[in-house]
Amino acid sequence: MTAGGRRVTERGTGSDPVDLFIIGGGINGCGIARDAAGRGLSVTLAEMGDLAQATSSASTKLFHGGLRYLEYFEFRLVREALEERETLLVAMPHISWPMRFVLPWQPEMRFAGDTPTARLLGRLIPWARGRRPAWLIRLALETYDRLGGRKILPPARSVDLTRDPAGRALQPHFTKGWEYSDCWVEDSRLVVLNARDAEIRGATILIRTKVVGAERLGDLWHVTTEGARGRQVHRARALVNAGGPWVARIIRETLALPTTEGVRLVRGSHIVTKRLFDHDRCYFFQGTDGRIIFAIPYETDFTLIGTTDQDHRGAPDEARCTPEEQDYLCAFASDYFRKPVTREDIVWTYSGVRPLHDDGARSATAATRDYVLSLDSRGAPLLNVFGGKITTYRRLAESAMAKLGDHFPQAGGAWTARVPLPGGDFPWDGAPALAEGLRRDYPFLTERWAMRLVRAYGTDARNLLGPARSALDLGRDFGATLTEAEVRWLMDREYAERAEDVVWRRGKLGLRLTPEEIAALDDWMKDAGGAMEARADTG
Repeated sequence: MTAGGRRVTERGTGSDPVDLFIIGGGINGCGIARDAAGRGLSVTLAEMGDLAQATSSASTKLFHGGLRYLEYFEFRLVREALEERETLLVAMPHISWPMRFVLPWQPEMRFAGDTPTARLLGRLIPWARGRRPAWLIRLALETYDRLGGRKILPPARSVDLTRDPAGRALQPHFTKGWEYSDCWVEDSRLVVLNARDAEIRGATILIRTKVVGAERLGDLWHVTTEGARGRQVHRARALVNAGGPWVARIIRETLALPTTEGVRLVRGSHIVTKRLFDHDRCYFFQGTDGRIIFAIPYETDFTLIGTTDQDHRGAPDEARCTPEEQDYLCAFASDYFRKPVTREDIVWTYSGVRPLHDDGARSATAATRDYVLSLDSRGAPLLNVFGGKITTYRRLAESAMAKLGDHFPQAGGAWTARVPLPGGDFPWDGAPALAEGLRRDYPFLTERWAMRLVRAYGTDARNLLGPARSALDLGRDFGATLTEAEVRWLMDREYAERAEDVVWRRGKLGLRLTPEEIAALDDWMKDAGGAMEARADTG
């Protein structure tokens, strides 16, 4: 069969069981698939939609320790995430890079909240109730710098907002602040590159293939899927449920197993506006309701603002940024920016549902972002994955393999730390030089076009461009520098089948293409995909 234009040999069907069958093509499922395949295990992963179609493409796009989690005394989670920032930065310098965050402050700021830190301050210095004193923020930033063994990223520093360019976009009463380091990541590309690397190492990746049932028979799982080739049964020695927001439903309905474990579905919504400031740093804004939001330079010409934290009651795939959430984010940002942010500034919104482990927290904001791995060894093993952060996905995958270790003594050891993802085999700060080299060897590329290709494909950009000597050599122009050569690459190697896969998950060119251009791309991809399918079936 074919998947995303690739020839796929299915394992785990018939008489040939695989070691692991993974349900879910988000970051946790693809991260575990890559780790397991690299240890020599046979792996099949099934995703009912496109890779990263749900939560993993709806994040705030940050590799970060989670500064605000210090307020909840989540020190282990923050330390692990901080340690991972630079580990991941080295492994994927094309899709991740350092960013500086500006945290404005003024003495009159007051915050609601019932965090452990707020309760402690209320007892020790009751006259400061509702405040975050300057010394507390300095202490938090010093702790943040030291917890994770920072080597590449620069340390925190104070900022005079009356002099620093970051102050120009802010209301004039913000005269003081701090600046600290975290990292950006292209979240949906992170998922796809993990899947691609897993496949390079022997895994089978099945997209738009839904698991409709699974049962233990003897010492194997028999997993039934429905996809392009109809209904099939796969056999596996262990089953991993990385269904994200659907993890509990998969246990109860797909696997028909009793469980007392559950997830708390928390909706995180974002707005993308016209560009609101002229520098390359981000803002960390603290709200009077105890929440925080980020305002981040996005895709050169835009600003990303988010996220909200709302308990989500509907189906996970029905998450939308509501008008109320849009108004909330605009009002929140307007408390800081000199020029108010309005609904008229919004050019796009997105929303995702985070599957947090239900720890009984009073609010969505307070619910833990830590992950929980639950192993059921009554027969063929079942590993259920609850929660998690995109920053700690690699550590989660290592922990998952450790949980399953007794069942696979032949598996190799941990190996993924700092090992490049496809296209990431260059220095962590080498993207500008890589783009300059592309422009030298492909003179028809503009500066923005070259950097876009580097930030998406890294060293693979040259393989994508091939022997082209002009833009015409790249085939049809779909608009916004998206060419036929790039689309074929995405179909051949990155599982793309539809226009939305290309313009919203493999990249964000949907912000620059018209609906008519996207529709034309979709029509072309359907025709091209049918031709590729026919060639594969006759080959």
